[in-house]
Amino acid sequence: MKRVYLGEFEEIVLLIVAVLEGAAYGVNIMHEILDQTGRSVRLNQVHASLQRLEEKGMIVSKMSDPTPERGGRRKRIFSITAYGSTTLRDIQQVRATLWSVVPSNLKSFTA
Repeated sequence: MKRVYLGEFEEIVLLIVAVLEGAAYGVNIMHEILDQTGRSVRLNQVHASLQRLEEKGMIVSKMSDPTPERGGRRKRIFSITAYGSTTLRDIQQVRATLWSVVPSNLKSFTA
């Protein structure tokens, strides 16, 4: 299968879906991105990225049961597919390979 390239934000969203393991939904993902990266994002950005990742076959979604906390509304829960997991491993391998050839004086670079 031809490798699909992800933008930086899509990669972060895909990683967060993997981290949350079956508890990933829009607001939860938005909060986790802030907690893990310090990056504030809008919910519509998260939803757009989730839609693209689902179209690419890297995540799937299903509706949860209604909850009283949400006034009886359901959540769309996302989980990573085998293809999404393979893509993350490929990205990790490419980055590790690149870091292994970065000169040591640049690895200790501080801003």
